[in-house]
Amino acid sequence: MAIFLPELPYAKDALSPHISAKTLDFHYGKHHSAYVEKLNGLIEGTELARETLENIIRKTAKDASKSAIFNNAAQAWNHAFYWQSMKPIGGGSPVGAIEGKIKAAFGSFEKFTQEFKNTGLTQFGSGWAWLVIKEGKLEILKTANADTPFAHGLTPLFTVDVWEHAYYLDYQNRRGDYLDVFIKHLINWDFVNSRLD
Repeated sequence: MAIFLPELPYAKDALSPHISAKTLDFHYGKHHSAYVEKLNGLIEGTELARETLENIIRKTAKDASKSAIFNNAAQAWNHAFYWQSMKPIGGGSPVGAIEGKIKAAFGSFEKFTQEFKNTGLTQFGSGWAWLVIKEGKLEILKTANADTPFAHGLTPLFTVDVWEHAYYLDYQNRRGDYLDVFIKHLINWDFVNSRLD
């Protein structure tokens, strides 16, 4: 089976003015699609060509000889998850079951946002900031480059991409401004709650 580029869950201009159509066209249309294309080339003719994207990640995560496959598979998965983590007119205070879980884990939504933003800001170079379930509890963590909590048996609830290509056209080097906007206007709490189920 081939790995396919999933459709965006909204139009490319739907996240404007927070993330521009130009950024989405570049990020989704160039970067995400390139990971998928490269992955298909790497697995063609191998036993992995019959696997799902998730199984490819599981089977290559700890195999240094397959790091190129893992990196492209994990980036394809991370990006698909990132698109779902956002929605037009999203963000702000959480709603539903996640609201109580965030308060229980972090004390308040304000403390959660401070910790989440700091995690994204302090990821040196390229990577991701995540809210995950680890051993039944909420935890904020960061991963470098293509790494993904999914490969380590954790359950991601949402993520923000802090590779520069995710925000540079709109925010230049102001990663903090991008993270503020993501938290205030873009997080898809409905998606997060569906992940809790």
